[in-house]
Amino acid sequence: MSESGISLNPITSLYYVAPCCLAFLVVPWVFVELPRLRAVGTFQPDLFIFGTNSLCAFALNLAVFLLVGKTSALTMNVAGVVKDWLLIAFSWSVIRDTVTPINLFGYGIAFLGVGYYNHVKLQALKAKEAQKKAAQADEEAGSLLQERDSHADRKTDNQA
Repeated sequence: MSESGISLNPITSLYYVAPCCLAFLVVPWVFVELPRLRAVGTFQPDLFIFGTNSLCAFALNLAVFLLVGKTSALTMNVAGVVKDWLLIAFSWSVIRDTVTPINLFGYGIAFLGVGYYNHVKLQALKAKEAQKKAAQADEEAGSLLQERDSHADRKTDNQA
């Protein structure tokens, strides 16, 4: 516990937050939508489908928490843009949904944004790697100088 509040890792946070999210989704459905559906006809909820969908949603939340924990929220947004491209490509090629010129212009802007983001991340990674190599070379040179000085001191002591 810190001064500003409780400090939890992503998995623990998910453990506490997921039931609240589930309650906000399930309670209105059970008390509002289910009676409407039963009044219309013979609606029988399939608990197996509902359970597997719940497990998939939980797995998605877990994957998002882990991805954001390992990378950043910006990377998660870029992954969302790529997912949208795949959905649009699927809808265009399989479902034969129409794509207008304004849609293509928007997709082009999104593509340029993702490309620029990847370029900047790659340049930062290269700069960090070069900085790490330079620091390692300086450290090795310093240890070699120190070893040479200690060897020279031993020669001087032996001569005296």
